[in-house]
Amino acid sequence: MARPIHFELQSHDVAKARKFYEELFGWKFQQFGEHQYWLAMTGQGPGIDGGLMPSNGLQNWVCTMDVENLDVHIEKVSAAGGTIVVPKMPIPGVGWLAYAKDLDGNIFGMMQNDTGAA
Repeated sequence: MARPIHFELQSHDVAKARKFYEELFGWKFQQFGEHQYWLAMTGQGPGIDGGLMPSNGLQNWVCTMDVENLDVHIEKVSAAGGTIVVPKMPIPGVGWLAYAKDLDGNIFGMMQNDTGAA
């Protein structure tokens, strides 16, 4: 069963968004390498961590599911009537990621862990 493992937020002003979530929830942010992407650490205990990035036109929260085999799940998306909106891509040192839309247009991610992804 695929479970949510990561969320993403988008903002037109990342600095203001970071300050907002830091002050509101006490989250901590750390830039991911040289990328325009900040890891959001939400605290200890139950829950998931996420990321913050500049907006690409979407203004929503995107959850990413942990899957054992991304290629199989990409095929399952199409078979179930969904669409792949961002094809499989490597996240170096982390794994393989793709984004899809469900039947209502909601975007979600699917991640296959693979520290050798490049």
